[in-house]
Amino acid sequence: MSYLNKSSLLFLFTCVVTIPVTAQVKTCVDNDWQFIRQDMANVWEVLRPVQQGKPESVPLWQNVSLPHCYNAEDGVDPDVNYYQGPAWYRTTLTINNPYPSGHTLLEFEGAGQKTRVYADTTLVGSHVGGYDRWTVDITRFGNGKLPIAVRCDNSRDVEMIPSDLSDFCLYGGLYRHVNLLYMPKDYLDDVRIDVWGNKVTIDPTHLLNVEIIAPNGKCVFKGNNSQPITIKKPMLWDVEHPQLYTARITYGEQRMEKRFGLRTYEFKEHGPFYLNGRRLLLNGTHRHEDHAGVGAAMTDSMIRREMQQIKDMGANFIRLGHYQQSDLVLQLCDSLGLLVWEEIPWCRGGVGGERYLQQAHRMLTNMINQHRHHPSVILWGLGNENDWPGDFSTKIDTAGVRSLMGSLHQLAHQLDPYRVTSIRRCEFCSDIVDVYSPSIWEGWYAHHFTDYRSRIETDIKRYPRLLHAEWGGDSHAGRHAEGGFDIESADRNGDWSESYIVRLYDWHLKEQAQMDNLTGSAFWTFKDFCTPLRPDNPIPYVNQKGVCQRDGTLKESYYVFQSYWSNKPVLHIYGHTWPIRWGDENEDKEILVYSNQTEVELIVNGQSYGKKQRDIKDYPAQGFHWNVKLKKGTNYIRAVSACLTDEITCEYQTEKWGAPAQINLSYADGLVTAQICDKQGIPCLDAKDWLEFSVIGDANMYQNQGTATGSRRIQAANGRATIRVEGKGKCIVAVKSVKNKKMGNLIAYLNVF
Repeated sequence: MSYLNKSSLLFLFTCVVTIPVTAQVKTCVDNDWQFIRQDMANVWEVLRPVQQGKPESVPLWQNVSLPHCYNAEDGVDPDVNYYQGPAWYRTTLTINNPYPSGHTLLEFEGAGQKTRVYADTTLVGSHVGGYDRWTVDITRFGNGKLPIAVRCDNSRDVEMIPSDLSDFCLYGGLYRHVNLLYMPKDYLDDVRIDVWGNKVTIDPTHLLNVEIIAPNGKCVFKGNNSQPITIKKPMLWDVEHPQLYTARITYGEQRMEKRFGLRTYEFKEHGPFYLNGRRLLLNGTHRHEDHAGVGAAMTDSMIRREMQQIKDMGANFIRLGHYQQSDLVLQLCDSLGLLVWEEIPWCRGGVGGERYLQQAHRMLTNMINQHRHHPSVILWGLGNENDWPGDFSTKIDTAGVRSLMGSLHQLAHQLDPYRVTSIRRCEFCSDIVDVYSPSIWEGWYAHHFTDYRSRIETDIKRYPRLLHAEWGGDSHAGRHAEGGFDIESADRNGDWSESYIVRLYDWHLKEQAQMDNLTGSAFWTFKDFCTPLRPDNPIPYVNQKGVCQRDGTLKESYYVFQSYWSNKPVLHIYGHTWPIRWGDENEDKEILVYSNQTEVELIVNGQSYGKKQRDIKDYPAQGFHWNVKLKKGTNYIRAVSACLTDEITCEYQTEKWGAPAQINLSYADGLVTAQICDKQGIPCLDAKDWLEFSVIGDANMYQNQGTATGSRRIQAANGRATIRVEGKGKCIVAVKSVKNKKMGNLIAYLNVF
């Protein structure tokens, strides 16, 4: 059934698989590069020291390895705008192509945002766009030593996408792998595979030798592609059992191998989502290619860890925001069982001229051709928040946006007739795409989170096919609040505490789990990330809507999702990052336990507060909430289920504090902690003052990481701020208050080591 049948939008199996070039010899050339973050007069100035065989003293080049991002730290530096401009990379490659008449290609998996490549001093290729894979041919230079120079440029340019109005950094650099490919004389750029039911058609324009290996390791076909291939008793790809077939294809001397999967999916009209004929609630999140200390230059191990964390949370769906991501991400979605919405970076800003339109079409073409073989992909995203004005006029060019959106929708279905298109938040284009996501941020940007059910049900009736992408709110890691919440009036004008956000998430998840007509949702976002649009956030220039910090450190909210989504046993007492609670003596305090266990018992200071049964309708924490009386001083809290135990220790402070008057510093386990206190030395546990750290001496202070322990300027969380300091010699750490006239110019010093 084709996509034109709008009554069901049922898509059979993977349907289209493209096998991109796999070199006979592929070598990663990530090592031995040099870098300079400025422009140079010309490529000869870049390569002159290489040609002459002697280094130059000015300008100063750095030795780097790839992936490398030249905004690794300045994106979250509180005192500067992140660098947007040209930079150069250079290296010398040793070319040794084993094919006498073969081709030598240089492959870039991603480089931001405009790139020019030189072999010796000859321009051999250029590319616009920071997120798709591309190659340049350097065959003409033969074998031997070959100087390479690459100019990257992420300068502001309204005639390219994404817009600088986007809520993320447009990073610069060679922030994905660079590979050297040796290809035989005759080779194919790609091979198209069409899958229909259990019939597989492989590129009828070329005669190929084909071997297909089933997920169980058995060969299910061996022969040529002259006729469609029938796979008997197909093993389906599913989020719980992501079964992958392997196609091994031979074309002359060229060998190609790619994994694909067989599955069906369907978006019911005004109804739920089906995978392989069964209803599946899409439980999803989002990710940016962004990490503390490296920016976009995430290593493979960082990516693998993050994707495993997402799967361990219990997610079965992910929206890759807002651009084509590394092929490794898609490979992991395939193997872990994560369905994917992937989109091009047409994000905000309106619509530009002819160059702008060409880039949008080119990036969509490249994304589909390069990632269509992944069975995890179900949605091709055409844009995000395209009703956002600003790059060209204060007035939105509705007609221009609709025209481009319509052409992208048509192109997507021409390239891949078996998948659906989607956009988020562009109401006047909602009729163009197959699946639409309106902007629903109940409890954060609008209304109260208790309004969610009525709002989402109204929109399910309004739009033929709805998938709710983006919801949630910000939380400052380590900030907690006492007193509970009036859920009828709670809103974002609270305190950015983890205490509020877990309740917001909890409410949404409770409602979503009980909605039979919901396709699913994806909360925004899995991990905190860098953005130039938020300089005044508690961690400057960081969007703090993640359930983990920018370095992957989990926040308390991660476990809320686990308690609803994970099939693995989960038991987590809220408050692992809450060292001091406060209140009156004999005052009831709420203890929350997030768990998917049937029954949980709470024990405080050796006293049992009883067992409770899991009940999804019993908010908060699905019934696992107790009111207890904490004692002054140290309290021991323990939760027990049939197979799990969790424990925390917290202090309970009953002393009342006055106005902030001093800062006390302490050091332990590599961390310097600043505690704001009143003039009597009593900790001010609700203080949110800005603090700034500095260090003198033989030590390294972790800064410009965009995390709770790696930011030299940060807003206090419960009157505390912490920074990591490491070194072998003596040093002095200083902290001062900033941005707070009432608190005054407080400063404190600590001798460390």
